[in-house]
Amino acid sequence: MTVERLVRIIAGFFIMLSLALAHLSGSVDMTQLSWLWFTAFVGFNLFQSGITRFCPMDIMLKKAGIKPGGL
Repeated sequence: MTVERLVRIIAGFFIMLSLALAHLSGSVDMTQLSWLWFTAFVGFNLFQSGITRFCPMDIMLKKAGIKPGGL
């Protein structure tokens, strides 16, 4: 597993964990539609892209002509 994949997994997990803890403590109401659902989507996508190597943003950027990094 690469560092990049681990960073995606950990970042996604922390985003989802912080939203869950805020919801459980009563600070955030995730039952209402809000921008926090977008944050949850980003966190979940980070997490799953670290595990599956599938990232929609990677695909869109490559189609836009952005060159992939790497050595």
